[in-house]
Amino acid sequence: MRAADWLLSVVFLPFLFVTVRPDICSAKPKDLPLEPRCIYRSADPEVPEDPTQEPEEVPESTNPRVWELSKANSRFALSLYKQLVLSKTPESNIFMSPISVSTAFAMTKLGACNQTLQQIMQVFEFDTIKEKTSDQVHFFFAKLNCRLYRKKDETTELISANRLFGDKSLIFNETYQNISETVYGAKLLPLNFKENPEKARVTINNWISNKTENRIQDTLPKGVLDSTTVLVLVNTIYFKGQWKNKFDKANVFVSDFHVSKSHSCPVNMMYQEAKFRYKHFPDDEVQLLEMPYRGDDITMVVILPKKDTPLRKVEESLDLQKLSGWLDQMEETTVSIHIPRFRVGDSFGLKENLQAMGLTDLFSAEKASLPGMLEDGSDGLYISDAYHKAFLEVNEEGSEAAAATAVMVVGRSINPFRQVFLADRPFLLLIRESTINTLLFIGRVADPCNE
Repeated sequence: MRAADWLLSVVFLPFLFVTVRPDICSAKPKDLPLEPRCIYRSADPEVPEDPTQEPEEVPESTNPRVWELSKANSRFALSLYKQLVLSKTPESNIFMSPISVSTAFAMTKLGACNQTLQQIMQVFEFDTIKEKTSDQVHFFFAKLNCRLYRKKDETTELISANRLFGDKSLIFNETYQNISETVYGAKLLPLNFKENPEKARVTINNWISNKTENRIQDTLPKGVLDSTTVLVLVNTIYFKGQWKNKFDKANVFVSDFHVSKSHSCPVNMMYQEAKFRYKHFPDDEVQLLEMPYRGDDITMVVILPKKDTPLRKVEESLDLQKLSGWLDQMEETTVSIHIPRFRVGDSFGLKENLQAMGLTDLFSAEKASLPGMLEDGSDGLYISDAYHKAFLEVNEEGSEAAAATAVMVVGRSINPFRQVFLADRPFLLLIRESTINTLLFIGRVADPCNE
């Protein structure tokens, strides 16, 4: 008999501090018995290193495998972003937390086997880590979380919290629960999905809202949970930070923002002139500006196309190698900054985008293999859908952002030497942990007119 229908929901907040067991950050692999039901190892042979190429420098005090996981997450982030672009108009805003999505599906991977596990490893780029066994990815995620969510500055909040909501009538695999709690801090809370799915939905949404400072509401819409639901996985990430160099409110002025050639609107434009990391890349037709938050570890990178260069052209050619090259070449320069005050919110389904990227079996009632979730090893579960919601506000003080992902599993001025950065047209933005270039948020500000 097939297992009961099942729901998995994952939520991530910007600027949230991850709660991890005290010993996880100093633990060695041998200290953590991470033994999920199934383990995947890439069959691809190791690519021999090119002796003519300089070896890549790993950031100081960084585990090489954590560095590789950070890059894997960033490659996935850009791939997912480019996939989203295909479903949006050029005038649409986009905002998401890719590290949230990666974390959610890493937690899902704990129960996956066979081709389902293989596809998760490949689509999320986890198989690019030299220790390619899928169980080790969880250890490196724990180490990455320790790096990302340590306290940056007293004015900065970067918090991630995880939770499992399981139907109280079912017995969940003990190993699955232990690894979820050890690595992701995701404890299991029993809920009565069978008899009162609506009450369970409200409970989960309230938890998400609480963890995102009420920025993310109603992640799970009415009707998505029913009596067949067995499990909801939630990961939240919340970010709030103050600029290292704040904008003066007295320097805010109304100016036109050119959404397209035929559409402009008035926005509140913030202005300051100071030293920032900056670079103009004429061949790529972009300017890059990096604005740090207090504490310096977390920064916002703005990628502004040249006037009359469509943002879509920049998006299509963007990959991690190009982005890393740009970031490496940036230098501290006096910059005259004009950037709008804005809020962007976004919500979208992940299912079709991830399917297009190759994650097909996980969403198939016939092909999904998730036997590691339940104690009896039932292999009748699949992901019915996945949702992501995100929010960002940028003003003179700094930024506040929040994001949520839900995955449902069912049975089956005057200075002549200054550079001018005038963001009066659509631009890309990244919020990243700069020491290891982990992309916490990525988005497109195409229409800030409703701020």
